[in-house]
Amino acid sequence: MTAHSEIIRQLASEMAMLPQEQAVATKRRKQNLYIGIPKEVAFQEHRVPLTPAAVAVLTGRGHDVVVERGAGNAVQFQDSDYTEAGAMLVDSPLEVFKADIILKVAPASIAEIEMLRPKQLLISALQLTVQPQDALKLMMKKRVHAVAWDFIKDRQGIYTIIRAMGEIAGNTSILIASEYMGTDKGGPGLMLGGISGVAPAEVVILGAGTVGEFATRAALGLGASVKVFDKSIYRLRRMQSDLATRIYTSVIQPDELKHALTKADVVIGALRPEHGRTPMVVTSDMVRDMKTGAVIVDVSIDRGGCFETSRVTTHTDPVFKEYGMIHYCVPNIASRVPRTASYALSNIFSPMLLSMGDGGGFEELIKKDLGLRHGVYLYNGSLTSEVLSEAFKLEYKDLNMLLAAF
Repeated sequence: MTAHSEIIRQLASEMAMLPQEQAVATKRRKQNLYIGIPKEVAFQEHRVPLTPAAVAVLTGRGHDVVVERGAGNAVQFQDSDYTEAGAMLVDSPLEVFKADIILKVAPASIAEIEMLRPKQLLISALQLTVQPQDALKLMMKKRVHAVAWDFIKDRQGIYTIIRAMGEIAGNTSILIASEYMGTDKGGPGLMLGGISGVAPAEVVILGAGTVGEFATRAALGLGASVKVFDKSIYRLRRMQSDLATRIYTSVIQPDELKHALTKADVVIGALRPEHGRTPMVVTSDMVRDMKTGAVIVDVSIDRGGCFETSRVTTHTDPVFKEYGMIHYCVPNIASRVPRTASYALSNIFSPMLLSMGDGGGFEELIKKDLGLRHGVYLYNGSLTSEVLSEAFKLEYKDLNMLLAAF
């Protein structure tokens, strides 16, 4: 990128922020939102973006919410719960997609994209590794606005929803491992925490990010002995400080990791890549040398996995054995506990939608909310994500410039 282009982008960014200053003197007109929540059609996606309680808050503020019948059944939210909260219940996704804002958990399918119309706002996951180019091109042709909730940041620059789902995945991974250590699941019949005279289970956690941190907290809470590996000494120090207790930590070195794995009863794969595929740090030979019956939970499988022996499984058929080791390799672990995950999503979506209504709508809000703006990848059909532009060789337009033009 030339220095001239960078200067133009900087000026556009400053111009895009001008309405934030004007908002002090001129109060924005409140906009009533029309929000649609379709039933999720993605395989084994059970989460919902808004709970009935959150819907009640929105409708109480004058916003309209339409929910497809059966959308909350998997998380024990009945249709009557939504109607009592003030939502309108409909029988088909076609009726839901008449709303101005479509709020989803999973990425939109081709059939759902076909129902979109110009200027409509879609808020859903993006999931770069599975996003089909045809779907993206169709959305561009439809000239819609699109926000990826997995790219929304909070005021501290943290990917707020990704962190929430990571907390869930970390906690749940340890509970899954504990379950599969029982003999009825093919495990060695160990409990994670030791008792008087019996040593606790050895847990190795690969990754000191959010998933790794909360897996560590859960394992320590159950009394296990924990070792954490990461390629970043900074993340290891941060985890050690946040936990306020001394645990074994090490940068990832093949010999040291191999030695730890030979003693492990449970291994949690929680490494996250900066770009592209998860680094595969555990080879087949390392797995072969582990204790027979050890449990591997590869949370990183949605980005390729960090074990050479990993392959994608499903919630209905979650495990397989390789070299005598139990492998649990289900992507989207948060959907295993969809009610908890739905509350976590709702806690973030609900305030965002209220701010959108109070601030004059989506286009006004992204002018002053940098975190939400970071999640925008389509604006009026124009691709505003450099990552998607590079991945699919499509034309990219700077969102700041587009906003500054209006």
